Amino acid sequence: MKEKHIHSITLESTCKVTDDICLPDSDLTRVVIIGGGFGGLALVEKLKHKKVQVVLFDKNNFHQFQPLFYQVATSALEPDSIVFPFRKQFSGYKNVIFRLAEVEEIQPSSNILITSRGKVHYDYLVLATGTTTNFFGMDSVAQNSLGMKDIRDSLNIRHMMLQNLEQAAITCDDDERDALTNFVIVGGGPAGVEMAGALAEFRKYILPKDYPEYPASIMNIYLIEAIDELLSTMSDKASSKTLKYLKGLNVKVLFNESVSDYDGSEVTTKSGKKILAKNLIWTAGVKGQFPKGVDEKHVVKGNRIKTDPYLKVEGFKNVFAIGDIAALISEETPKGHPQVAQVAIQQGKYLGESLLKLMKNKHIEPFYYKDKGSLATVGKRKAVADLGKFRFTGYFAWLLWSVVHLISISGFRNKLMVGFNWAVSYFTYEKSNRLIIRNFKPKSLINHTKN
Repeated sequence: MKEKHIHSITLESTCKVTDDICLPDSDLTRVVIIGGGFGGLALVEKLKHKKVQVVLFDKNNFHQFQPLFYQVATSALEPDSIVFPFRKQFSGYKNVIFRLAEVEEIQPSSNILITSRGKVHYDYLVLATGTTTNFFGMDSVAQNSLGMKDIRDSLNIRHMMLQNLEQAAITCDDDERDALTNFVIVGGGPAGVEMAGALAEFRKYILPKDYPEYPASIMNIYLIEAIDELLSTMSDKASSKTLKYLKGLNVKVLFNESVSDYDGSEVTTKSGKKILAKNLIWTAGVKGQFPKGVDEKHVVKGNRIKTDPYLKVEGFKNVFAIGDIAALISEETPKGHPQVAQVAIQQGKYLGESLLKLMKNKHIEPFYYKDKGSLATVGKRKAVADLGKFRFTGYFAWLLWSVVHLISISGFRNKLMVGFNWAVSYFTYEKSNRLIIRNFKPKSLINHTKN
């Protein structure tokens, strides 16, 4: 079947799922991008208005600003403050097309992409599919806990927390109340540290006002880390200062511990420690996610796809990978680059320039990552920053963190909303409305109901 081309988007409704995906007629080279995260968007921005047809596929119709997921989870921000519609983002980009579909398989021999909505031909394909939560094969933990890799995860955490706090006000069983008000965060990286700090501030400033039925001290926050330090990718100063901040907020930090089991009410660690908790948030690991069609011999630890120095997937002539999914293995980066937004953004920009040069048969240089530093916040006026040889902590680091994140958010309206919320919170310690919009059920209960 020949690919269908259309000149009017009004004809799209006539396409069947089994057909080729309808795209505007064009003689331009087609670059198909899977995933609208930081890397995918950076690539789109580099290719906009160029003589190339860009097609972005994503299972969502919006970009998510992942660094602030924890603020949505703790009611500091509303979800629409940190998501931005792709179609609004690409308004005015005449050579950029968005299609809402989940990509299922790559057929490299014919340059065909199979999606949940049909198939499409590509000249160049870019995998920017990112990662998902890695529970390391522990099914009980996966069924009863929540990761934080999607805006829906953040809302689930918020609803779980608020529902459990409401239930704690109802129950007369002391053990049940303890379990409902105890929070366990697994993973001492930036996401875990920031989540712990946000929960501690919620306990200190919000809980006494919203839940006078019981003292704020009833809410225990545990942060479990498998090694002997927090923020292991940052400096020793940042790690030690973060620990000091968390202890000051009465967060119980457990080092050299890892979770071995969780049944929804009790956490068990490998050392045999038991913690009553109906709130377990998992930030301890991620793994790559990508469609079928990539040979396992090109997949390395963490389910990442191995690339050459030009970000081309090994074994392919016109397929590239960027962001968290890509593993550029070299002497300088034996484990690949860190899975952070700055790497994805730089790789997206680099690949955009490289593809334009490839189309003109020009020479391209290998990818080189320039580390611009790392930031993490533990609450209001409490943050750490590693910027080259410089190390900052406290208020200045927090101010820097705030400015960098505010600038990075997509859309003027979103920047305004986040900035306003932060300003209100700074002066009043108030958060957004703590509403239970929908009833949250753990995956274990949902699966039990289905069976």
